[in-house]
Amino acid sequence: MIILPLVVCSLVAGAASLDPAALGRLGGWAMLFFFVTTLLASSIGVALGFIIKPGVSAHPPSFHVGDAGVPEPKEVVDSFLDLIRNIFPSNLVSATFRSYVTEYKQVQIGKNVTENMTEVSNIREAIWKVPVGKEEEGMNILGLVVFAIVLGIALRKLGAEGENLIKFFNSFNEATMVLVSWIMWYAPLGIMFLVAGKIVEMEDVLSLFSSLGKYICCCLVGHAIHGLVVLPAIYFIFTRRNPYRFLWGIFTALATAFGTSSSSATLPLMMKCVEENNGVSKHISRFILPIGATVNMDGAALFQCVATVFIAQLKNFPLNFIQVITILITATASSVGAAGIPAGGVLTLAIILEAVGLPTNDISLILAVDWLVDRTCTILNVEGDAFGAGLLQVYTEKTMGKVEVEELVEVKRNALDPSKETHIEEGSPLIKRDGPPLLERINSCEKESVM
Repeated sequence: MIILPLVVCSLVAGAASLDPAALGRLGGWAMLFFFVTTLLASSIGVALGFIIKPGVSAHPPSFHVGDAGVPEPKEVVDSFLDLIRNIFPSNLVSATFRSYVTEYKQVQIGKNVTENMTEVSNIREAIWKVPVGKEEEGMNILGLVVFAIVLGIALRKLGAEGENLIKFFNSFNEATMVLVSWIMWYAPLGIMFLVAGKIVEMEDVLSLFSSLGKYICCCLVGHAIHGLVVLPAIYFIFTRRNPYRFLWGIFTALATAFGTSSSSATLPLMMKCVEENNGVSKHISRFILPIGATVNMDGAALFQCVATVFIAQLKNFPLNFIQVITILITATASSVGAAGIPAGGVLTLAIILEAVGLPTNDISLILAVDWLVDRTCTILNVEGDAFGAGLLQVYTEKTMGKVEVEELVEVKRNALDPSKETHIEEGSPLIKRDGPPLLERINSCEKESVM
């Protein structure tokens, strides 16, 4: 209910509050962080798959989800083109509740090879898969993210003329955060019933865990290593701050991610946690977190690699070095297109299986336990988003500190030299500081030093 207004308003306000150059730097560093962590998660998934070997002694359960629950395998090119089409939606209104997707239609074609005057001979029939584009139900959050960022940049370019609209988006965003604070009161109860409902839906939970226990264990161990060791280590190396205190500050958002199994649904609460508990500024969190909820899927990449190795071992399909590299690259790339919704990673798993030549019908086994694995995937996804926002906050503090020092030195030189006229830009952050103007503070400091 509140995802749409929150994503659009927060990104418009965040992009409008940042300088275009700073916006480009922040976006570049954010994408680099997301890419590196996703690649590390994929590597951990492949390594654990070969170490634990979940599919070597696994006995597939007698029950399965059924072919109806298995997604149609898609070509890598079609998946990439779907991503591009969703970035630039043809209709902005329909993008709020529909997204573009390619599906395949079976077409039966007859071909005449030889033909006599009285009869037709050697007729062969071929069935072709023809890609057909359509719109399916579901928010096109990627297109909305791109539109909101571009609109925010345009409003900043307008200057004073765009101030009223920027204030509108800021007010709308603050009102949405008030709604989030109200939702937090009943969130624990909702999380409990969401998890309980999924457990009740399973017919034989014990049989499921006994047959796929090693696969589940492999995924959970991989998520724990990446979420409790790798991401905190990266955060500590670059910030020299306690990463586990940072994790404690977003604990409520992580619990919500476990209950909802959706990065997008956790987004409002994650913004509130990083801003109030971990000191991340609003223009950082409300710009980076919506992007991370769309493109950063560490948990999905890790689980997809484990699932691919698991299915290969189940089928006694040996994987060579080139195929392992293919799994890493495809999992890292396809996780970007994974929707931030429940079971979004399973929809892109078929791409990886097709890339290495594995059958896609065994995805039904993955779907049988996805209700549990997908929840830990979501925790890892939103945790990576939060650590990315924390790192960018520290980076911004350091770089802005250097810029302010340079501006102070330059202004002081101009103030001491009467032949130089000082020009301070009206929109400079130095004017917006509390207290007397900058030149008055410099002159007062010099008078005190003389006395």
